[in-house]
Amino acid sequence: MVKRRKRRPALRRTSSVPNPIQPGYVSPQRSVPSDIGRPDYALDGIPKATTPNDLRKDAATLDRMRAAGSAARRVLRKVAAEISPGVTTEHLDETCHEACIAEGGYPSPLNYNGFPKSLCTSINEIICHGIPDDRSLREGDIINCDVTIFLDGVHGDHSETFAVGEVDQQSQKLIDITRECLYLGIGAVRAGGVVSDIGKAIQHHAEEAGFGVVREFIGHGVGEIFHHLPNIPHYFEPSARFEFKPGMTFTIEPMITIGEPKATLWDDGWTAATMDLSRTAQFEHTVVVLEDGVEILTVDETEIQPFIAGGKPDVWPSRIRATSTNGGTSDK
Repeated sequence: MVKRRKRRPALRRTSSVPNPIQPGYVSPQRSVPSDIGRPDYALDGIPKATTPNDLRKDAATLDRMRAAGSAARRVLRKVAAEISPGVTTEHLDETCHEACIAEGGYPSPLNYNGFPKSLCTSINEIICHGIPDDRSLREGDIINCDVTIFLDGVHGDHSETFAVGEVDQQSQKLIDITRECLYLGIGAVRAGGVVSDIGKAIQHHAEEAGFGVVREFIGHGVGEIFHHLPNIPHYFEPSARFEFKPGMTFTIEPMITIGEPKATLWDDGWTAATMDLSRTAQFEHTVVVLEDGVEILTVDETEIQPFIAGGKPDVWPSRIRATSTNGGTSDK
């Protein structure tokens, strides 16, 4: 789940884009069993913990974050398995909610600053923080599903963008380039490096392919707290000179657009869309800085780690695939 960098006034634009996303009916919040551990905002919606003085995580905390990250990936796989034309985002939210509980965790978005659902579902021109409702997915849509689970006192944050059935060539290219931007951004991280290295790698790749990079929403530190420092812009910001040290954990989650990357906010205060209603995609991992590279926390124990010593930086974890998509798994 991304961190909002700045807020724009709500605006709904008239556009020639066919079938722009419209808000649907949002059902009441789902309940979580009382024996599930909860973050501090679960009851009243108000986060209380603040950024820790030391952003580095100790070995025990990192072990918990690996477990939460792996759980987030398993939950996302279950959500992806339900994606097909005719399925509602409400159903995807129910799937995520129940899968988090089955893992023994709390769905982190639920009641975070009042967010009403357990999953963010962002379709087509929706950049991030789309609220699941009764809209059915349509053939040719693209959808980002953003899963975060609070497990054993820490958050695991992970998302991917999926094609719903067969999509047009430009939308598929957008998905592919956005995924590449994520891994190129992760590959730019190193102990002693600075935040701007990430945005530089992402912006160069996106713009070289003819796409834009969203500025209003950014990656963030994560651990016991859902969102904390450092802020991680996905575009080159020369002033972003925060230096990485081993043990620091944060998300990288580029949002890439086909058209103009400027964002506008719906009246619900959450749903962010491209102002020109062009399509947008997002991929996200939670990572930790190591002495000898960077480890992806939101993967299974059996999956490859491209960016640690001895890893292969051009061979990445396989993408999760929706049941409605075709094709092999020979990912870069």
